[in-house]
Amino acid sequence: MFYRPEDGHGLPHNPFSAIVAPRPIGWISTRGADGSENLAPYSFFNAVAYTPPQVVFASTSAKPDRGDTKDTVANIRETGAFCCNVVSDALKEAMNESSGPWGRETDEFAHTGLTKAQCETIACPRVADAPANLECRMTRIIALEGQSNFLVIGTVTGIHIHEDALKDGRFDVLSFNPVSRLGYRDFAKVTELFSMPRPGE
Repeated sequence: MFYRPEDGHGLPHNPFSAIVAPRPIGWISTRGADGSENLAPYSFFNAVAYTPPQVVFASTSAKPDRGDTKDTVANIRETGAFCCNVVSDALKEAMNESSGPWGRETDEFAHTGLTKAQCETIACPRVADAPANLECRMTRIIALEGQSNFLVIGTVTGIHIHEDALKDGRFDVLSFNPVSRLGYRDFAKVTELFSMPRPGE
């Protein structure tokens, strides 16, 4: 089949996010200027540069109590800081629960029973039991085409790695089985690896 997005796909469910998959989950924690704290997952997320290390994520909807966006972007606008927490298989239920349409007064750490830790380089909470956390300074928020679509770019200023995830000097994803987002309501986790040397190596 072929379709133009502006004409519609004619299917029971939008296939776009199922085509661009799997996608890493940016489980973003923030603190607002008023001290309130928030935790929410974003599946439009990735690392985009090595030096300096940088990440991006996109928020694509709004809440009535946050104007043109949601709690995460609103907090980052106020403070310029956020943390990306890696989602392990053991944390997938808490991650999913934190995606609910909770009011801005809800602290998702408390709501999900997650242990909170403080970041080192930014004033922001992080998920203590995540296998890794990326502390980030926001460098830019870009308004994308469409209503309430915002791209957030951040430079990584600090990295936490759980000791259990380090094996022989490498970050071992099989020690925690990272969870990724597929289309619809589907997720996947990494349970096996294969390696391929680049040409010329």
